[in-house]
Amino acid sequence: MRRVVGLAAVAVLAGCSAEGAGGSAPGTTAPEGLRVEVVVAGLSHPWDVGFLPDGRMLVPQRPGKIALVSDGRATDVEADLGDVEARGEGGLMSLVVHPDFATSKRFTTCFNTAQDVRLVTWQLDGAKATRVKDPLVSGLPTNPSGRHSGCRMALDRDGNLLVGTGDTARGNVAQDKSSLGGKVLRIDLATGEGVAGNPFGDRIYTYGHRNIQGVAVRQDGMVFTAEHGPSTDDEVNVLKAGGNYGWDPSQGGTVGGYDEDVPMTDLERFPDAVPAVWSSGRPTEAICDAAFLVGEQWGNLNGVLAVTALKGAKVLLFTVTQEGGVHSVAIPPELDGTHGRLRGAEPGPDGALYVTTSNGTDDKILKVTAS
Repeated sequence: MRRVVGLAAVAVLAGCSAEGAGGSAPGTTAPEGLRVEVVVAGLSHPWDVGFLPDGRMLVPQRPGKIALVSDGRATDVEADLGDVEARGEGGLMSLVVHPDFATSKRFTTCFNTAQDVRLVTWQLDGAKATRVKDPLVSGLPTNPSGRHSGCRMALDRDGNLLVGTGDTARGNVAQDKSSLGGKVLRIDLATGEGVAGNPFGDRIYTYGHRNIQGVAVRQDGMVFTAEHGPSTDDEVNVLKAGGNYGWDPSQGGTVGGYDEDVPMTDLERFPDAVPAVWSSGRPTEAICDAAFLVGEQWGNLNGVLAVTALKGAKVLLFTVTQEGGVHSVAIPPELDGTHGRLRGAEPGPDGALYVTTSNGTDDKILKVTAS
């Protein structure tokens, strides 16, 4: 099944740049079109795509299954996933294939249990996966409803594991540095311990986040995150070690519950908070995963940051500056409401972008290339 249409229109969104300019930004120079092909269908909330050295894909599905995708077919991986708690937004979520997979056969998953959110490392033997580090990290907070579970993982340029966590929809979690919720963690992939040089001497790299859904590492090492806002201001952020990103629905502990009327980045309460490099304003798109398009085959889109959206059911293409600011945002019509809710975004070894749908039934992996 193949769908090929022209990139005839580019929508420009309001945003803010690193230089502090707000309002409408100029549009990107569009290529002649994008090609969208269905790689495999019949999945259920595929959350991520992990590429093996031979080109096969490991695909975690939120209800608690891992698919092994090869030659357009998906088969179930035999794995003990009985402790996965799939409720609401929670369940089996992100997956990272280890850089040494060719020899170690290892990958790491992030998922909700009844007690916490945890990371587990597995070893793959054929179509069977066995736990070899259980847990790699445990004790990430969870909400019984699954709300704001975070759980997006990515490897930084040094091979450290970055983990975006959610605030579990509790007011004091994001600003509480004794909690692993509402944070970006930077940990050793082998041990699960914090990396030497982390700003607080433990696993926490940044804090004050609401619900990180995307982590993308640029070739120069700069890390961008995509984060859900409440009724306004989804954000794209650039990580700075030790940075506070300004989310505090407890208003400094002065209110109970979960007050979502506070600013996504509260620069009054936290004047040193790191401002977003882009925010959606109103309405939000429920932006999700993020990945850079890399290679000459992308033409004018080489180096663009692609971000999926759940509620918005689209891909947003961010042209970013060397300093990390957002210059412009474009929406290709090939991925604007054409496949429903879009969640995962992963560059493949062939340079294509692989996007997962998240509609709940007959979900798909889409291969996106420049025509």
